[in-house]
Amino acid sequence: MQELINLAYEQQTWQSWFGGSATGLAAWLNESGCAGLEIIYGGTGRLAGFPEGITPGYHLMFYTDWLDFWRRDEKALAEKFGSPAVWQEFYQAADNEGLLAQFKADLRRAEKAGAQYVVFHVSDVSFAETYTYKWRHTDAEIIEAAAEFINAMLDGEDYQFDFLMENLPWPGLRFTDYKLTERLLANVHYPKKGLLLDFGHLMCTDLTLQDEADAARYIRRRLKEHGELCRYIRGVHLHRSLSGAFVRGFLQNPLPLPAGDVYQQFNQAYYHILQIDRHEACQTGAFADVLAEISPQYLVHELAAPNAAAKLALVRQQRRALGLAC
Repeated sequence: MQELINLAYEQQTWQSWFGGSATGLAAWLNESGCAGLEIIYGGTGRLAGFPEGITPGYHLMFYTDWLDFWRRDEKALAEKFGSPAVWQEFYQAADNEGLLAQFKADLRRAEKAGAQYVVFHVSDVSFAETYTYKWRHTDAEIIEAAAEFINAMLDGEDYQFDFLMENLPWPGLRFTDYKLTERLLANVHYPKKGLLLDFGHLMCTDLTLQDEADAARYIRRRLKEHGELCRYIRGVHLHRSLSGAFVRGFLQNPLPLPAGDVYQQFNQAYYHILQIDRHEACQTGAFADVLAEISPQYLVHELAAPNAAAKLALVRQQRRALGLAC
């Protein structure tokens, strides 16, 4: 099992966290006890001096709300964005081919980075839906469309990396229904397909969880329900999000929906979502047996932190809690 840390591959992080220094990054990674990184592209070209061979993981770009654009549902798009000019600017594309081109370019970046696997979100949620939990599309609709999108990206390609599909708390692949997970895997053509099980996202699908012991029992139950499909789990994103009380609170007393233009709405919704999908470090060893049961190839410490020192402290804390470090 390779232990990795998630990191944005972009100039600001590279400079402010490590002074743009490969030596600084290598020392930080060594101190963490982890073997490498799962990176996500932050709109920066190749970073000069970024060390080679430490990025077995690559998280593909994503739009949280993409299905209406893919389906060309202009009525729904107009409700959310107002005009074609706004949604074309937001998606950086005028049509499906333009959207696919962005993801295909990201796949090529992953290949150049030497990725052993890439991660793809199978989910769709609008800003408003994260406040109301009233979903526009069903899990099945999103899974069907995601498989279509994935096949459009990958058919005819011969990449060496695994393509791992990640569960989210929102409609799509939630890892709460064996038949839907099975349908997704059956409909994707790419032979090196698999699953990336995000523990924190799965916790968000049960609003009654009280602590990590509760969460571990819940995850184990979902694994048992998935039976033989668990062989597809190649990686785990490890963090905790015990936010059920927060969600129950705003569903009983609704919060105001984001105001302003689409970018202001995005900023407001982002901070709201961080209170649901928290990416906190695990405090106990409750998940150790679950990880042993899965035995993933890749274990990614996917933790939210404001700077390199804070991130390092959280990774080390989580590794100690799970008995992965002294």
